[in-house]
Amino acid sequence: MNIRDTLGARAKGLALILLATALAGLVMALPRFAQPPAYHQFADQRVCFTLPNCLNTLSNIFFVLAGVSGLRFIFSVSGRRAFPGPLAAFPYVLFFLAVILVGFGSAFYHLAPDNSRLIWDRAAIALALMAWLAAVVCERVGPVGLRLLPLFMIMGLSSVAYWGLSEAGGFGDLRPYALIQLVPVLFIPLLIWWYPPRYSGDRYPISAIGFYALAMLCDLGDERIFVLTAGVISGHTIKHLLAALAVYLLARYLQCRRICERLPARSE
Repeated sequence: MNIRDTLGARAKGLALILLATALAGLVMALPRFAQPPAYHQFADQRVCFTLPNCLNTLSNIFFVLAGVSGLRFIFSVSGRRAFPGPLAAFPYVLFFLAVILVGFGSAFYHLAPDNSRLIWDRAAIALALMAWLAAVVCERVGPVGLRLLPLFMIMGLSSVAYWGLSEAGGFGDLRPYALIQLVPVLFIPLLIWWYPPRYSGDRYPISAIGFYALAMLCDLGDERIFVLTAGVISGHTIKHLLAALAVYLLARYLQCRRICERLPARSE
């Protein structure tokens, strides 16, 4: 790497730090907001064979299947060849493990929705998002992603713990958890845009971001979608399906990607 490349990489790194700091400052400058009590009142509350909130509960199986699909590939012969070493695969191992935990945590929550159960669901989601962010940093920036991984995981879990404690203390504050949700959605596309690829297949993570964002929109339209489909399926159930599809796309990304050949730097 020549001096220009080194300076460019440092400038990008500094810009990312400044952007993250500005985003955190902006979110934390917003008024504190608690979990709305009506959040737990999902549109589809049907019981199937004594199973409460049937579709919202059962649809979590797709998170487990997507997570198992990713882990199965990573620990296969082809998967071991897809990474330069075991440490390079570690963030993805944590990601798919966390996704499996999302499946169990979300199912546990939907059996009897309340804040105490929601903590387990959100803790797994935060771990998955932070592990994915670290994985992308490893791929696009370098080994610094592995050094940041413990910090990212602590930040994710701390945001959920703080929310739980704030709700228990009567001053519910969702801002840190909202920040943890927002950062990967914004910064992963930015990392893909700013840094040269080591692997082909960028369309998979970009599509995964798109499906995850669409899943969040469906969650906001939970009742409206339930009404529009004449009670067939709710927005929250569709959210589970789309988010699980996003995870499966990342498993496919690992299976299909190839190492990109580096182009020589131009001399001017």
